[in-house]
Amino acid sequence: MIIYSTRHGQTSYNKQEIIMGTTDIDLDSTGEQQAEALAERIAELGTIDIIIASPMKRAQKTARAVAERCGLEIVTEERFREWDYGSYEGKSRFTEGFAENKVNFGVRMGKSGESLLQLTHRVYSALDDIIADYSGKTVLLVTHGGVCRVIETYFNDMTNEQFSNWFMDNCGLIEYSIN
Repeated sequence: MIIYSTRHGQTSYNKQEIIMGTTDIDLDSTGEQQAEALAERIAELGTIDIIIASPMKRAQKTARAVAERCGLEIVTEERFREWDYGSYEGKSRFTEGFAENKVNFGVRMGKSGESLLQLTHRVYSALDDIIADYSGKTVLLVTHGGVCRVIETYFNDMTNEQFSNWFMDNCGLIEYSIN
């Protein structure tokens, strides 16, 4: 089984370094172009059997570009929605406390959001189900930066420092092989 992981195309919040989280906004024009380029890249691979995507607009639009180009089905997976950053949402990524809060595993983001442990639980459980349900298939996951970071930890060990510095580009693509 092969799982490909990608992050949605760029949004205006990404460009402005604003924390988005569960704020459900669409791609900007650059993000739409990135999604189209991703669709071409996936078409060239020619091996994807199914797309599993977050329900959020930016991920759905990215997934739709690939699905339309490649004639694939999209399965929406609620557990792949972005990390709830609580009171940090809508603020600069450089807001005091944000970076530190991201690596305090048992602390809810922005007091009212999700802890990293909660996020990891829902993403890992989704991955466990996908691996069980789509054994032998090649799957494309279309998610978010925070979710991609957790997906990376599912397949590769990371220290806290590596975790806090790991980043997925908009429409970047990583391949994971499951034996």
